[in-house]
Amino acid sequence: MRIIRTFLLLAGLATLAACGGSKFKTYDGPEVTQVYVNKTARKMYLLHHSKVLESYDIALGSAPRGHKQFEGDGRTPEGVYYIDRRNPNSEYHLSVGISYPNPLDREAAAAANRRPGGDIFIHGQAGKNRGRPPDWTAGCIAVKDREIEDIYAMVRDGTPILIAP
Repeated sequence: MRIIRTFLLLAGLATLAACGGSKFKTYDGPEVTQVYVNKTARKMYLLHHSKVLESYDIALGSAPRGHKQFEGDGRTPEGVYYIDRRNPNSEYHLSVGISYPNPLDREAAAAANRRPGGDIFIHGQAGKNRGRPPDWTAGCIAVKDREIEDIYAMVRDGTPILIAP
């Protein structure tokens, strides 16, 4: 009887583990050497050199045209940055940070006596875009939650990201 109980307990735990699923995935494929974002097409590509590994439909800042210049302008930055941090406890499921503002961004904002803003991420949605327009972030790049799980696993800190108009 004790063996049957132990077996049933282990089977139940295995079933719960299989159903629960973690948001933290592993990746053992080709290295992502660059992230490329095309704001006009609302697409993001994970590249291994010139080969596209994955592509995603994206949402942008609420004012998607033009380069982010100031805190609160609702724009997504344009230019070359790099992935500089990750947030496993993001309000938006998971997120990876983009190195905005760079020194040029800071200088341009200071010349206008403004703050450049910051905390620009690639993140999930976590239900935050319900009832909002297609471009709804404060300047970040948003993908579906299951997609940010893959991105979080695939993209390493230090990976360059090119955000094109």
